[in-house]
Amino acid sequence: MDSLLKVLDKTISERPVYAAEKVSRIDELKSKLVKNLPLEDEFNINESIISEYESFICDSAITYINKNILISEKLNNRELISQSRLRYSFVLSICGLFTQAQEILSTINLNDLPTHLKFIYCWTYIRYYENLIKYTDDSKYGSKYLEEKMLYRDTIMSFLNKDSEMYIKENAFKLQDEGKYQESCQILMDIFSKEEPYTHSYAMSAMSLAIIYGYMKDDTQVEKYLALAAITDTRLAVKENEALLALAINLYDKGDVNRAYTYIRAALDDANFYNSRFRNTVIARVQPIIEDTYLQRIEQQKQNLRLYSILTSFFVIVLAIALYFIYRQIKIVSRARKNLKVVNGQLATVNQKLDEANLIKEKYIGYFMNQCGVYIDKLDDYRKNVNRKIKAGQVDDLYKLTSSTRSLEKDVEELYITFDKAFFKIYPDFVKGFNSLLRENERYKLEKEQLNTELRIFALIRLGITDVNQIAVFLRYSIQTIYNYKSKVKGKAIIDSEKFEEEVKKIGTFS
Repeated sequence: MDSLLKVLDKTISERPVYAAEKVSRIDELKSKLVKNLPLEDEFNINESIISEYESFICDSAITYINKNILISEKLNNRELISQSRLRYSFVLSICGLFTQAQEILSTINLNDLPTHLKFIYCWTYIRYYENLIKYTDDSKYGSKYLEEKMLYRDTIMSFLNKDSEMYIKENAFKLQDEGKYQESCQILMDIFSKEEPYTHSYAMSAMSLAIIYGYMKDDTQVEKYLALAAITDTRLAVKENEALLALAINLYDKGDVNRAYTYIRAALDDANFYNSRFRNTVIARVQPIIEDTYLQRIEQQKQNLRLYSILTSFFVIVLAIALYFIYRQIKIVSRARKNLKVVNGQLATVNQKLDEANLIKEKYIGYFMNQCGVYIDKLDDYRKNVNRKIKAGQVDDLYKLTSSTRSLEKDVEELYITFDKAFFKIYPDFVKGFNSLLRENERYKLEKEQLNTELRIFALIRLGITDVNQIAVFLRYSIQTIYNYKSKVKGKAIIDSEKFEEEVKKIGTFS
Protein backbone atom coordinates (compact mmCIF):
# COMPACT_ATOMS: atom_id res chain seq x y z
CA MET A 1 0.00 0.00 0.00
CA ASP A 2 2.84 2.37 0.80
CA SER A 3 4.31 1.75 -2.67
CA LEU A 4 0.95 2.49 -4.29
CA LEU A 5 0.64 5.76 -2.37
CA LYS A 6 4.16 6.78 -3.41
CA VAL A 7 3.21 6.13 -7.05
CA LEU A 8 0.09 8.26 -6.51
CA ASP A 9 2.16 11.05 -4.92
CA LYS A 10 4.45 11.11 -7.95
CA THR A 11 1.49 10.95 -10.34
CA ILE A 12 -0.21 13.91 -8.64
CA SER A 13 2.99 15.95 -8.93
CA GLU A 14 2.94 15.27 -12.70
CA ARG A 15 -0.69 16.36 -13.23
CA PRO A 16 0.27 19.32 -15.47
CA VAL A 17 2.01 16.89 -17.84
CA TYR A 18 -1.08 14.68 -18.18
CA ALA A 19 -3.33 17.73 -18.58
CA ALA A 20 -1.07 19.05 -21.37
CA GLU A 21 -1.30 15.69 -23.15
CA LYS A 22 -5.09 15.83 -22.90
CA VAL A 23 -5.15 19.38 -24.32
CA SER A 24 -2.89 18.24 -27.16
CA ARG A 25 -5.31 15.43 -28.08
CA ILE A 26 -8.24 17.85 -28.01
CA ASP A 27 -6.40 20.40 -30.18
CA GLU A 28 -5.63 17.67 -32.69
CA LEU A 29 -9.34 16.79 -32.90
CA LYS A 30 -10.31 20.46 -33.24
CA SER A 31 -7.89 20.85 -36.15
CA LYS A 32 -10.07 18.41 -38.11
CA LEU A 33 -13.03 20.81 -37.96
CA VAL A 34 -12.33 22.50 -41.29
CA LYS A 35 -14.69 24.65 -43.34
CA ASN A 36 -17.35 23.03 -45.54
CA LEU A 37 -17.09 19.77 -43.58
CA PRO A 38 -20.19 17.57 -44.00
CA LEU A 39 -22.49 17.95 -41.01
CA GLU A 40 -22.35 14.21 -40.23
CA ASP A 41 -18.54 14.33 -40.06
CA GLU A 42 -18.59 17.48 -37.96
CA PHE A 43 -21.04 15.80 -35.58
CA ASN A 44 -18.77 12.76 -35.17
CA ILE A 45 -15.65 14.87 -34.57
CA ASN A 46 -17.56 16.91 -32.00
CA GLU A 47 -18.57 13.66 -30.29
CA SER A 48 -14.88 12.75 -29.92
CA ILE A 49 -14.12 16.21 -28.52
CA ILE A 50 -17.01 15.89 -26.07
CA SER A 51 -15.67 12.53 -24.90
CA GLU A 52 -12.35 14.21 -24.07
CA TYR A 53 -13.96 17.21 -22.37
CA GLU A 54 -16.64 15.23 -20.53
CA SER A 55 -14.39 14.45 -17.57
CA PHE A 56 -11.96 17.35 -18.14
CA ILE A 57 -13.82 20.68 -18.45
CA CYS A 58 -17.60 20.53 -18.18
CA ASP A 59 -18.24 23.99 -19.70
CA SER A 60 -16.32 23.06 -22.85
CA ALA A 61 -18.14 19.73 -23.06
CA ILE A 62 -21.47 21.58 -22.86
CA THR A 63 -20.37 23.99 -25.60
CA TYR A 64 -19.72 21.17 -28.05
CA ILE A 65 -22.84 19.28 -27.01
CA ASN A 66 -24.89 22.36 -27.90
CA LYS A 67 -23.12 22.50 -31.26
CA ASN A 68 -24.13 18.91 -31.91
CA ILE A 69 -27.70 19.62 -30.90
CA LEU A 70 -27.82 22.35 -33.54
CA ILE A 71 -26.23 20.04 -36.14
CA SER A 72 -28.67 17.21 -35.38
CA GLU A 73 -31.57 19.69 -35.71
CA LYS A 74 -30.24 20.84 -39.09
CA LEU A 75 -30.05 17.20 -40.13
CA ASN A 76 -33.55 16.70 -38.75
CA ASN A 77 -32.26 13.49 -37.14
CA ARG A 78 -34.41 12.79 -34.07
CA GLU A 79 -32.10 10.00 -32.90
CA LEU A 80 -29.06 12.30 -32.86
CA ILE A 81 -31.08 15.03 -31.15
CA SER A 82 -32.08 12.64 -28.37
CA GLN A 83 -28.54 11.31 -28.12
CA SER A 84 -27.10 14.83 -27.70
CA ARG A 85 -29.74 15.85 -25.17
CA LEU A 86 -29.07 12.76 -23.10
CA ARG A 87 -25.38 13.60 -23.12
CA TYR A 88 -26.17 17.18 -22.16
CA SER A 89 -28.23 16.00 -19.18
CA PHE A 90 -25.47 13.61 -18.11
CA VAL A 91 -22.82 16.37 -18.05
CA LEU A 92 -25.17 18.74 -16.20
CA SER A 93 -25.75 16.16 -13.48
CA ILE A 94 -21.98 15.72 -13.07
CA CYS A 95 -21.61 19.50 -12.78
CA GLY A 96 -24.23 19.60 -10.05
CA LEU A 97 -26.92 21.34 -12.14
CA PHE A 98 -29.54 18.78 -11.19
CA THR A 99 -32.60 20.92 -11.92
CA GLN A 100 -31.43 21.66 -15.46
CA ALA A 101 -30.50 18.01 -16.02
CA GLN A 102 -33.97 16.91 -14.90
CA GLU A 103 -35.63 19.48 -17.16
CA ILE A 104 -33.84 18.06 -20.21
CA LEU A 105 -34.59 14.44 -19.29
CA SER A 106 -38.26 15.30 -18.83
CA THR A 107 -38.45 16.35 -22.50
CA ILE A 108 -37.38 12.88 -23.66
CA ASN A 109 -39.88 10.03 -23.94
CA LEU A 110 -38.29 6.66 -23.16
CA ASN A 111 -40.70 4.76 -25.39
CA ASP A 112 -39.77 6.88 -28.42
CA LEU A 113 -36.07 6.00 -28.18
CA PRO A 114 -34.26 3.18 -29.99
CA THR A 115 -32.96 0.40 -27.73
CA HIS A 116 -29.39 1.65 -27.44
CA LEU A 117 -30.60 5.14 -26.41
CA LYS A 118 -33.05 3.63 -23.92
CA PHE A 119 -30.04 2.15 -22.20
CA ILE A 120 -28.25 5.55 -22.16
CA TYR A 121 -31.45 7.21 -20.91
CA CYS A 122 -31.72 4.86 -17.94
CA TRP A 123 -28.00 4.96 -17.21
CA THR A 124 -28.12 8.79 -17.21
CA TYR A 125 -30.90 8.67 -14.64
CA ILE A 126 -28.89 6.20 -12.54
CA ARG A 127 -25.88 8.53 -12.47
CA TYR A 128 -28.23 11.46 -11.80
CA TYR A 129 -29.65 9.80 -8.69
CA GLU A 130 -26.22 8.59 -7.53
CA ASN A 131 -24.96 12.16 -7.60
CA LEU A 132 -28.11 13.44 -5.88
CA ILE A 133 -27.59 10.95 -3.04
CA LYS A 134 -24.05 12.21 -2.47
CA TYR A 135 -25.05 15.85 -2.91
CA THR A 136 -27.98 15.84 -0.46
CA ASP A 137 -26.28 13.54 2.10
CA ASP A 138 -29.68 12.98 3.68
CA SER A 139 -30.98 9.53 4.64
CA LYS A 140 -34.62 10.44 3.97
CA TYR A 141 -34.03 11.70 0.43
CA GLY A 142 -31.24 9.17 -0.12
CA SER A 143 -33.64 6.25 0.36
CA LYS A 144 -36.07 7.76 -2.12
CA TYR A 145 -33.34 8.38 -4.71
CA LEU A 146 -31.96 4.86 -4.21
CA GLU A 147 -35.37 3.38 -4.99
CA GLU A 148 -35.58 5.47 -8.18
CA LYS A 149 -32.07 4.39 -9.17
CA MET A 150 -32.90 0.72 -8.66
CA LEU A 151 -36.01 1.06 -10.84
CA TYR A 152 -33.96 2.44 -13.73
CA ARG A 153 -31.37 -0.31 -13.25
CA ASP A 154 -34.13 -2.92 -13.53
CA THR A 155 -35.28 -1.19 -16.73
CA ILE A 156 -31.76 -1.33 -18.18
CA MET A 157 -31.43 -5.00 -17.35
CA SER A 158 -34.72 -5.72 -19.11
CA PHE A 159 -33.12 -4.45 -22.36
CA LEU A 160 -30.03 -6.65 -22.04
CA ASN A 161 -29.23 -10.26 -22.76
CA LYS A 162 -28.64 -12.09 -19.45
CA ASP A 163 -25.37 -13.50 -20.78
CA SER A 164 -23.99 -10.13 -21.87
CA GLU A 165 -21.12 -8.48 -20.00
CA MET A 166 -23.19 -5.33 -19.44
CA TYR A 167 -26.03 -7.32 -17.84
CA ILE A 168 -23.57 -9.07 -15.53
CA LYS A 169 -22.07 -5.73 -14.47
CA GLU A 170 -25.46 -4.13 -13.85
CA ASN A 171 -26.52 -7.19 -11.90
CA ALA A 172 -23.48 -6.75 -9.65
CA PHE A 173 -24.56 -3.17 -8.89
CA LYS A 174 -28.10 -4.35 -8.24
CA LEU A 175 -26.83 -6.96 -5.77
CA GLN A 176 -24.82 -4.22 -4.07
CA ASP A 177 -27.90 -1.99 -3.68
CA GLU A 178 -29.76 -4.99 -2.24
CA GLY A 179 -27.03 -5.52 0.37
CA LYS A 180 -25.66 -8.75 -1.18
CA TYR A 181 -22.09 -7.51 -1.00
CA GLN A 182 -20.19 -10.81 -1.22
CA GLU A 183 -21.96 -11.89 -4.43
CA SER A 184 -21.53 -8.43 -5.94
CA CYS A 185 -17.84 -8.35 -5.01
CA GLN A 186 -17.11 -11.66 -6.74
CA ILE A 187 -18.67 -10.43 -9.99
CA LEU A 188 -16.91 -7.06 -9.86
CA MET A 189 -13.56 -8.72 -9.11
CA ASP A 190 -13.94 -10.94 -12.17
CA ILE A 191 -14.75 -7.91 -14.33
CA PHE A 192 -11.78 -5.96 -12.92
CA SER A 193 -9.34 -8.78 -13.67
CA LYS A 194 -10.23 -8.52 -17.38
CA GLU A 195 -9.77 -4.75 -17.66
CA GLU A 196 -6.71 -3.27 -19.34
CA PRO A 197 -4.67 -1.38 -16.71
CA TYR A 198 -4.79 2.43 -16.64
CA THR A 199 -7.86 2.79 -18.86
CA HIS A 200 -11.07 4.61 -17.97
CA SER A 201 -12.96 1.32 -17.53
CA TYR A 202 -10.10 0.07 -15.30
CA ALA A 203 -10.50 3.12 -13.04
CA MET A 204 -14.28 2.68 -12.89
CA SER A 205 -13.95 -1.01 -12.02
CA ALA A 206 -11.39 -0.20 -9.31
CA MET A 207 -13.73 2.45 -7.87
CA SER A 208 -16.61 -0.04 -7.88
CA LEU A 209 -14.48 -2.52 -5.92
CA ALA A 210 -13.47 0.19 -3.43
CA ILE A 211 -17.14 0.98 -2.82
CA ILE A 212 -18.17 -2.65 -2.32
CA TYR A 213 -15.22 -3.30 0.03
CA GLY A 214 -16.31 -0.20 1.93
CA TYR A 215 -19.68 -1.81 2.55
CA MET A 216 -17.82 -4.95 3.64
CA LYS A 217 -15.64 -2.92 6.09
CA ASP A 218 -12.37 -4.09 4.50
CA ASP A 219 -10.35 -0.85 4.81
CA THR A 220 -7.15 -2.32 3.35
CA GLN A 221 -8.85 -3.29 0.09
CA VAL A 222 -10.75 0.01 0.01
CA GLU A 223 -7.50 1.96 0.19
CA LYS A 224 -5.84 -0.25 -2.43
CA TYR A 225 -8.54 0.14 -5.07
CA LEU A 226 -9.07 3.83 -4.35
CA ALA A 227 -5.35 4.37 -4.96
CA LEU A 228 -5.47 2.42 -8.24
CA ALA A 229 -8.51 4.40 -9.38
CA ALA A 230 -6.94 7.73 -8.37
CA ILE A 231 -3.66 6.93 -10.14
CA THR A 232 -5.51 5.97 -13.32
CA ASP A 233 -7.83 9.00 -13.27
CA THR A 234 -4.88 11.34 -12.72
CA ARG A 235 -2.91 9.82 -15.59
CA LEU A 236 -5.97 10.15 -17.83
CA ALA A 237 -6.39 13.82 -16.73
CA VAL A 238 -9.84 13.05 -15.34
CA LYS A 239 -10.78 16.15 -13.35
CA GLU A 240 -14.15 14.74 -12.26
CA ASN A 241 -12.18 12.59 -9.86
CA GLU A 242 -14.13 10.85 -7.08
CA ALA A 243 -11.40 8.40 -6.03
CA LEU A 244 -8.91 11.04 -4.84
CA LEU A 245 -11.49 12.65 -2.56
CA ALA A 246 -12.58 9.30 -1.12
CA LEU A 247 -8.94 8.31 -0.54
CA ALA A 248 -8.24 11.61 1.25
CA ILE A 249 -11.11 10.94 3.66
CA ASN A 250 -9.94 7.34 4.17
CA LEU A 251 -6.36 8.40 4.96
CA TYR A 252 -7.56 11.16 7.30
CA ASP A 253 -9.55 8.58 9.28
CA LYS A 254 -6.34 6.50 9.53
CA GLY A 255 -4.34 9.46 10.81
CA ASP A 256 -2.27 10.19 7.68
CA VAL A 257 -3.13 13.90 7.81
CA ASN A 258 -0.32 15.12 5.54
CA ARG A 259 -1.33 12.93 2.60
CA ALA A 260 -5.02 13.53 3.28
CA TYR A 261 -4.39 17.28 3.05
CA THR A 262 -2.39 16.92 -0.17
CA TYR A 263 -5.06 14.75 -1.78
CA ILE A 264 -8.01 16.92 -0.70
CA ARG A 265 -6.25 19.99 -2.11
CA ALA A 266 -5.61 18.15 -5.39
CA ALA A 267 -9.25 17.00 -5.50
CA LEU A 268 -10.42 20.58 -4.89
CA ASP A 269 -8.12 21.89 -7.62
CA ASP A 270 -9.53 19.30 -10.03
CA ALA A 271 -13.11 20.18 -9.08
CA ASN A 272 -12.44 23.88 -9.64
CA PHE A 273 -10.73 23.14 -12.96
CA TYR A 274 -13.68 21.01 -14.05
CA ASN A 275 -16.10 23.62 -12.61
CA SER A 276 -18.05 20.98 -10.71
CA ARG A 277 -20.47 22.58 -8.26
CA PHE A 278 -21.52 19.12 -7.12
CA ARG A 279 -17.99 17.94 -6.32
CA ASN A 280 -17.13 21.26 -4.64
CA THR A 281 -20.12 20.86 -2.35
CA VAL A 282 -19.06 17.34 -1.35
CA ILE A 283 -15.46 18.45 -0.78
CA ALA A 284 -16.59 21.44 1.27
CA ARG A 285 -18.04 19.07 3.89
CA VAL A 286 -14.68 17.48 4.72
CA GLN A 287 -11.94 19.88 3.58
CA PRO A 288 -12.21 22.28 6.58
CA ILE A 289 -11.90 19.36 8.99
CA ILE A 290 -8.78 17.97 7.29
CA GLU A 291 -7.27 21.42 6.83
CA ASP A 292 -7.85 22.37 10.48
CA THR A 293 -6.12 19.20 11.69
CA TYR A 294 -3.26 19.84 9.29
CA LEU A 295 -2.78 23.39 10.58
CA GLN A 296 -2.90 22.14 14.17
CA ARG A 297 0.01 19.81 13.36
CA ILE A 298 1.99 22.69 11.92
CA GLU A 299 1.33 24.70 15.08
CA GLN A 300 2.53 21.73 17.14
CA GLN A 301 5.74 21.62 15.08
CA LYS A 302 6.26 25.32 15.78
CA GLN A 303 5.88 24.67 19.49
CA ASN A 304 8.41 21.84 19.23
CA LEU A 305 10.88 24.19 17.56
CA ARG A 306 10.47 26.64 20.41
CA LEU A 307 11.08 23.83 22.89
CA TYR A 308 14.24 22.72 21.04
CA SER A 309 15.51 26.30 21.10
CA ILE A 310 14.98 26.53 24.85
CA LEU A 311 16.73 23.18 25.38
CA THR A 312 19.68 24.31 23.25
CA SER A 313 20.01 27.46 25.34
CA PHE A 314 19.85 25.38 28.50
CA PHE A 315 22.67 23.10 27.29
CA VAL A 316 24.81 26.15 26.49
CA ILE A 317 24.33 27.41 30.04
CA VAL A 318 25.15 23.98 31.49
CA LEU A 319 28.30 23.82 29.37
CA ALA A 320 29.36 27.29 30.55
CA ILE A 321 28.88 26.23 34.19
CA ALA A 322 30.86 23.03 33.58
CA LEU A 323 33.69 24.99 32.02
CA TYR A 324 33.65 27.33 35.00
CA PHE A 325 34.01 24.47 37.48
CA ILE A 326 36.79 22.94 35.37
CA TYR A 327 38.56 26.23 35.48
CA ARG A 328 38.15 26.41 39.28
CA GLN A 329 39.50 22.89 39.71
CA ILE A 330 42.56 23.69 37.66
CA LYS A 331 43.11 26.79 39.76
CA ILE A 332 42.71 24.87 43.03
CA VAL A 333 45.17 22.22 41.85
CA SER A 334 47.69 24.88 40.89
CA ARG A 335 47.41 26.52 44.33
CA ALA A 336 47.83 23.16 46.08
CA ARG A 337 51.40 22.81 44.94
CA LYS A 338 53.58 22.92 48.08
CA ASN A 339 56.94 23.04 46.59
CA LEU A 340 57.66 26.54 45.39
CA LYS A 341 60.37 25.29 43.12
CA VAL A 342 58.04 22.72 41.58
CA VAL A 343 55.29 25.32 41.44
CA ASN A 344 57.57 27.80 39.72
CA GLY A 345 58.75 25.07 37.36
CA GLN A 346 55.22 24.06 36.53
CA LEU A 347 53.74 27.58 36.51
CA ALA A 348 54.45 28.12 32.82
CA THR A 349 52.83 24.78 32.01
CA VAL A 350 49.82 25.53 34.21
CA ASN A 351 49.45 28.98 32.65
CA GLN A 352 49.66 27.44 29.20
CA LYS A 353 46.99 24.95 30.13
CA LEU A 354 44.87 27.74 31.56
CA ASP A 355 45.26 29.71 28.35
CA GLU A 356 44.31 26.67 26.33
CA ALA A 357 41.33 26.06 28.61
CA ASN A 358 40.25 29.68 28.25
CA LEU A 359 40.63 29.47 24.47
CA ILE A 360 38.59 26.26 24.37
CA LYS A 361 35.99 27.82 26.64
CA GLU A 362 35.77 30.90 24.45
CA LYS A 363 35.49 28.82 21.28
CA TYR A 364 32.81 26.54 22.71
CA ILE A 365 30.87 29.38 24.25
CA GLY A 366 31.19 31.34 21.02
CA TYR A 367 30.19 28.33 18.97
CA PHE A 368 27.12 27.54 21.03
CA MET A 369 26.18 31.18 21.31
CA ASN A 370 26.49 31.44 17.53
CA GLN A 371 24.48 28.25 16.98
CA CYS A 372 21.91 29.43 19.48
CA GLY A 373 21.71 32.72 17.63
CA VAL A 374 21.36 30.94 14.31
CA TYR A 375 18.60 28.71 15.64
CA ILE A 376 16.85 31.63 17.26
CA ASP A 377 17.14 33.65 14.02
CA LYS A 378 15.87 30.73 11.96
CA LEU A 379 13.05 30.12 14.40
CA ASP A 380 12.18 33.81 14.40
CA ASP A 381 12.28 33.98 10.59
CA TYR A 382 10.27 30.78 10.38
CA ARG A 383 7.71 32.11 12.88
CA LYS A 384 7.40 35.42 11.04
CA ASN A 385 7.08 33.76 7.65
CA VAL A 386 4.56 31.20 8.89
CA ASN A 387 2.50 33.87 10.64
CA ARG A 388 2.45 35.99 7.49
CA LYS A 389 1.40 33.04 5.35
CA ILE A 390 -1.31 32.02 7.80
CA LYS A 391 -2.65 35.58 7.97
CA ALA A 392 -2.58 35.76 4.20
CA GLY A 393 -4.44 32.47 3.92
CA GLN A 394 -1.70 31.04 1.71
CA VAL A 395 -1.60 27.61 3.31
CA ASP A 396 -0.07 25.97 0.23
CA ASP A 397 3.03 28.08 0.65
CA LEU A 398 3.76 26.78 4.17
CA TYR A 399 6.02 24.15 2.56
CA LYS A 400 7.71 26.77 0.47
CA LEU A 401 8.89 29.26 3.04
CA THR A 402 11.20 31.49 1.07
CA SER A 403 12.22 35.06 1.60
CA SER A 404 10.17 37.66 -0.22
CA THR A 405 11.26 41.06 -1.46
CA ARG A 406 7.73 42.31 -1.83
CA SER A 407 6.43 44.84 0.64
CA LEU A 408 3.73 43.93 3.12
CA GLU A 409 1.28 46.26 1.41
CA LYS A 410 1.82 44.56 -1.94
CA ASP A 411 1.42 41.12 -0.35
CA VAL A 412 -1.82 42.21 1.33
CA GLU A 413 -3.08 43.72 -1.94
CA GLU A 414 -2.28 40.50 -3.82
CA LEU A 415 -3.97 38.50 -1.08
CA TYR A 416 -7.16 40.52 -1.47
CA ILE A 417 -7.03 40.25 -5.27
CA THR A 418 -6.54 36.47 -5.00
CA PHE A 419 -9.34 36.27 -2.43
CA ASP A 420 -11.68 38.26 -4.69
CA LYS A 421 -10.91 36.09 -7.72
CA ALA A 422 -11.41 32.87 -5.76
CA PHE A 423 -14.61 34.22 -4.21
CA PHE A 424 -16.07 35.22 -7.60
CA LYS A 425 -15.32 31.72 -8.90
CA ILE A 426 -17.34 30.23 -6.05
CA TYR A 427 -20.09 32.87 -6.03
CA PRO A 428 -20.09 34.62 -9.46
CA ASP A 429 -23.50 36.23 -8.79
CA PHE A 430 -22.72 37.41 -5.27
CA VAL A 431 -22.79 41.14 -6.07
CA LYS A 432 -26.07 40.76 -7.97
CA GLY A 433 -27.62 38.84 -5.07
CA PHE A 434 -26.19 41.29 -2.56
CA ASN A 435 -27.58 44.28 -4.47
CA SER A 436 -31.03 42.70 -4.43
CA LEU A 437 -31.01 43.19 -0.65
CA LEU A 438 -30.29 46.94 -0.99
CA ARG A 439 -32.31 49.93 -2.10
CA GLU A 440 -31.91 50.58 -5.81
CA ASN A 441 -30.04 53.85 -5.40
CA GLU A 442 -27.65 52.28 -2.87
CA ARG A 443 -26.52 49.31 -4.96
CA TYR A 444 -22.88 48.64 -5.83
CA LYS A 445 -21.44 48.82 -9.32
CA LEU A 446 -18.02 47.23 -9.79
CA GLU A 447 -15.90 48.04 -12.83
CA LYS A 448 -14.01 44.80 -12.50
CA GLU A 449 -14.24 41.60 -10.48
CA GLN A 450 -12.73 43.15 -7.37
CA LEU A 451 -14.62 43.68 -4.14
CA ASN A 452 -14.51 46.86 -2.11
CA THR A 453 -14.08 46.75 1.67
CA GLU A 454 -17.82 46.69 2.45
CA LEU A 455 -18.51 43.83 0.04
CA ARG A 456 -15.40 41.98 1.22
CA ILE A 457 -16.68 42.01 4.81
CA PHE A 458 -19.95 40.40 3.74
CA ALA A 459 -18.11 38.02 1.39
CA LEU A 460 -16.27 36.70 4.45
CA ILE A 461 -19.60 36.39 6.27
CA ARG A 462 -20.94 34.47 3.24
CA LEU A 463 -18.00 32.06 3.62
CA GLY A 464 -19.02 31.40 7.22
CA ILE A 465 -16.54 33.72 8.96
CA THR A 466 -18.82 35.54 11.40
CA ASP A 467 -16.23 36.35 14.08
CA VAL A 468 -15.71 40.11 13.80
CA ASN A 469 -12.23 39.77 15.28
CA GLN A 470 -11.20 37.33 12.54
CA ILE A 471 -12.62 39.62 9.86
CA ALA A 472 -10.81 42.61 11.35
CA VAL A 473 -7.50 40.72 11.41
CA PHE A 474 -7.90 39.57 7.82
CA LEU A 475 -8.85 43.02 6.49
CA ARG A 476 -6.37 44.82 8.77
CA TYR A 477 -8.98 47.08 10.33
CA SER A 478 -10.06 47.61 13.91
CA ILE A 479 -13.09 45.75 15.22
CA GLN A 480 -14.97 49.04 15.60
CA THR A 481 -14.29 49.91 11.96
CA ILE A 482 -15.77 46.57 10.88
CA TYR A 483 -18.87 47.24 12.97
CA ASN A 484 -19.15 50.70 11.39
CA TYR A 485 -18.97 49.26 7.87
CA LYS A 486 -21.58 46.63 8.68
CA SER A 487 -23.95 49.18 10.19
CA LYS A 488 -23.49 51.48 7.19
CA VAL A 489 -24.42 48.71 4.72
CA LYS A 490 -27.36 47.46 6.81
CA GLY A 491 -28.70 51.03 6.72
CA LYS A 492 -29.06 50.66 2.95
CA ALA A 493 -31.02 47.41 3.16
CA ILE A 494 -34.63 46.91 2.11
CA ILE A 495 -35.06 44.24 4.78
CA ASP A 496 -34.80 44.19 8.55
CA SER A 497 -31.14 44.75 9.55
CA GLU A 498 -31.30 41.86 12.04
CA LYS A 499 -32.07 39.46 9.18
CA PHE A 500 -29.61 41.00 6.75
CA GLU A 501 -26.60 38.78 7.51
CA GLU A 502 -28.72 35.63 7.38
CA GLU A 503 -29.95 36.63 3.92
CA VAL A 504 -26.36 37.30 2.83
CA LYS A 505 -25.41 33.77 3.89
CA LYS A 506 -28.08 32.40 1.53
CA ILE A 507 -26.70 34.13 -1.57
CA GLY A 508 -25.58 31.58 -4.17
CA THR A 509 -27.03 28.56 -2.35
CA PHE A 510 -28.45 25.71 -4.45
CA SER A 511 -32.12 24.87 -4.07
